[in-house]
Amino acid sequence: MTIMRRLARPLLAAAFVDQGVQLARRAPDHAQAWTPVLDKVREPLSLGDRDAAQLVRVDGAAMAVSGLLFGLGRLPRASALVMALSMAPSTVAEHAFWKVQGEERKTQRTLFLKDLGLVGAALVSVVDTEGRPGLTWRGRRAAKDASRAARLARREAQHAAHSVGREARLAGHRVGSKVGA
Repeated sequence: MTIMRRLARPLLAAAFVDQGVQLARRAPDHAQAWTPVLDKVREPLSLGDRDAAQLVRVDGAAMAVSGLLFGLGRLPRASALVMALSMAPSTVAEHAFWKVQGEERKTQRTLFLKDLGLVGAALVSVVDTEGRPGLTWRGRRAAKDASRAARLARREAQHAAHSVGREARLAGHRVGSKVGA
């Protein structure tokens, strides 16, 4: 891991760990802000009649644990994805600047954009392969190698069949010339 990643990961993770711990610890305080968002996604996500505070607590725990893993460099791509996914609902629920006016609107918009920036940074980390080829590249490379091997095997089989056919013709000529002699 490069020195830049060693520095950047814990810096990015700190915001997720802190926010996740705060959500998990004070879930009932946040539940009211989350309720309108949860009501919209309850059916598509099959959340049933789960308590909003319980869902906030689970989201906070996921955010804190994934942030901790990311900061430690453990499962960085997977933990970055969980960080991004867990930040999205809290951003929409708690910083709905479009619902308020005046100075509060400016404050909430700034916080909303800050959280969106964190989500963006986490998403960039999801695709960071640390200089190693990603799964997509590896898959394409494997397919290309398999195709190349299949073409080579087909050519060798055609060459072998051609050689066998030529040997059979020559053997037939030899047998024919001995029979006619």
